[in-house]
Amino acid sequence: MVDFKKLNVLMVGTGEYTTGWTSSGTASTSDKKVGVVGLVMFDLRRRGKVNHLSLAGTNGTKFPAIREHLQKNIAGVYRDMDVSVQTFPGDNQKDPQSYKAAIESLSPGDAITIFTPDSTHYEIALYAVQRGIHVLVAKPAVKLLAHHQTLVEEAKRHNVVVMVEHHKRWDPVYADAVARIRKMGDFGYYYSYMSQPKKQLWTFKDWAGRDSDISYYLNSHHIDIHCWAMEGLAEPMSVTASAATGTATSEPYKCVAGTEDTITLVTQWRSIKTGNLGTAIYTASWAAPLGSDVHSQQYFHCMSAGGEVRVDQAHRGYTVTTDDAGQNSYNPLYMKYTADDDGYYSGQNGYGYQSLEAFVDVCRDVNAGRRTVAEVDKNSGNPTIRNTTITTAILEAGRISLDKEGKRVGLFQNGHGEWRLEILS
Repeated sequence: MVDFKKLNVLMVGTGEYTTGWTSSGTASTSDKKVGVVGLVMFDLRRRGKVNHLSLAGTNGTKFPAIREHLQKNIAGVYRDMDVSVQTFPGDNQKDPQSYKAAIESLSPGDAITIFTPDSTHYEIALYAVQRGIHVLVAKPAVKLLAHHQTLVEEAKRHNVVVMVEHHKRWDPVYADAVARIRKMGDFGYYYSYMSQPKKQLWTFKDWAGRDSDISYYLNSHHIDIHCWAMEGLAEPMSVTASAATGTATSEPYKCVAGTEDTITLVTQWRSIKTGNLGTAIYTASWAAPLGSDVHSQQYFHCMSAGGEVRVDQAHRGYTVTTDDAGQNSYNPLYMKYTADDDGYYSGQNGYGYQSLEAFVDVCRDVNAGRRTVAEVDKNSGNPTIRNTTITTAILEAGRISLDKEGKRVGLFQNGHGEWRLEILS
């Protein structure tokens, strides 16, 4: 019988974002050295919200090193932090579909998180949803609009929560900016930029340019923020994409031929009320310099009829300089990794933490009958699979435009709220 007071959670994907361990067999050197998902789930278990935890990957031979990493860098750093976790497949096995056995070990009302290569999100999420399991999937939710809309219908049919881990919705600055933008009238211009240093091409080498691209991986952040701000106010009409190449495929990164370094999506929007037009430009890159003071440059500018908003999320007026690392701009508002004076993990107020906790809370509420799945969807601030459809539509339209040498791709909605894409020129 499911314990509605606590949530059993399976974490699918053993990489950097979940454990802080990379595909190269070493701990991450990014700002997520001990991961995000695993650390938060261990702490939520300490706090009594989560019960049994499990972890599924494709290569069980990594688990001994991952367990040692978690024990040393989480249990050995924070007080009373239990990092025990059931693992799939076995330590001597390799199984790209181990998530199936892991999901089948769960009960309806349990939950999974999916932090795996973008191309695998759909099949894992669908397998879980059809078995009555709640799902939190990393952005981008899926790569294809058709898959996204299938998950919307399947989530409704099986009465489960499916959310996308758009953690920037919990950033107090971004959330405040969205609320203000919504009161400024028709938007005319929106520009966003997000980047990561070239060393990430080593971390993502197994799938970069092969299974997904930098627009899906990074542009999805700011496209979601813009779509959230435009909810009920404006709709996208078309997307035209362009790209830069050369770095990812060169020494020493050697990503597959055709891997883009930087992708820009130019999107035409139209106001629902007035018909006025607006232009949004979303740019993402994983070819940024290695010596940057931040892991991710990230900012946006929105100019509307009644005002404008500028947000530099990378620089919060907090810099740290050391002999070894030079000067860095840190963002503990996302994930705070330092312990409190009593030795306990103390990052519960970070928006990276809050996005995961919000999912756990929603699942527990639905299981206990305190909220319905429909009620969760009605709150547009919740990044459910239903509320994030337009983000996927824009991302896929951008990919189609790139593959069709920059042709414009139209976005159309029918009377039932379903979206479709069409090459226009």
